[in-house]
Amino acid sequence: MTSVQSSEGTISVQGQKLFYREARPGSGQTPRGLSVLLLHGIRFSSDTWLKLGTLDKLAQAGYRAVGIDLPGLGHSKEAVAPTPIGELAPSSFLQAVLEALELGSTALVSPSLSGMYSLPFLTAPGSHLCGYVPIAPICTDKVSPADYGRVKTPTLIVYGDQDPMGESSLKHLQQLPNHQVMVMVGAGHPCYLDSPDEWHSGLLNFLNGLS
Repeated sequence: MTSVQSSEGTISVQGQKLFYREARPGSGQTPRGLSVLLLHGIRFSSDTWLKLGTLDKLAQAGYRAVGIDLPGLGHSKEAVAPTPIGELAPSSFLQAVLEALELGSTALVSPSLSGMYSLPFLTAPGSHLCGYVPIAPICTDKVSPADYGRVKTPTLIVYGDQDPMGESSLKHLQQLPNHQVMVMVGAGHPCYLDSPDEWHSGLLNFLNGLS
């Protein structure tokens, strides 16, 4: 199996400490030059991506993979979210995260709750995301059709067909001009947990197509 360099730590974001976990390609591998930032839902944390093997899978494929614990959750419990849950956060929040982690070219994975952070960042003028993978995120109805229409970022919309939120978020997300859809049959809201192999295969196929 390909070697992986794993680490964890904290970063300072807008005056608060956020916890992160990271996996990088090991020695002898050629890095792809693309980072993948993984957010999470309200019942989860970066530990989800660690235990599921997503961080390692990405690193083994040549990507720098980072999972953060969002404010108030996981090991970032003492941090306060910039806005109440369910409202769009300032795009400056994720911009500060990317800068603190020195991620460079980045693809963003955003399930459920984390839509309140990822959508305003995705649609902000001057956003330079290389790829976006929304997984039934919240707040899709809070973005205007015009703002969706201006986004050029390649997007992989993922949801489980047993998740009512999947269809409702798709209704809005499909206004993104450069999108494809991955429906995971028999999977619920955290669809990546129901079928990890399918999730990893679909994610890597998408990421590999960005270069």
